[in-house]
Amino acid sequence: WSGGYVWACKNYDGDVQSDTVAQGYGSLGLMTSVLMTPDGNTVEAEAAHGTVTRHYRNHQKGEATSTNSIASMFAWTRGLDHRGRMDDTPDV
Repeated sequence: WSGGYVWACKNYDGDVQSDTVAQGYGSLGLMTSVLMTPDGNTVEAEAAHGTVTRHYRNHQKGEATSTNSIASMFAWTRGLDHRGRMDDTPDV
């Protein structure tokens, strides 16, 4: 099966279902959230756990935190991939 479908969900349903699918077919640690404008020129990518601001604020309060650095790095690769496509520099 080669895919070729779109699964449209409301925000909460998409969050829950995407986590379940990621655990079953890959790694939640590599899951990113990617938003793209209709013209494809602007992309926003973040790790599935969101930004680390909340984690840093908890750290400042002396609370224990846990940030998935692999997911953050993978989200960065989505941005670099998009930049390479925009500049026609696939090596990026």
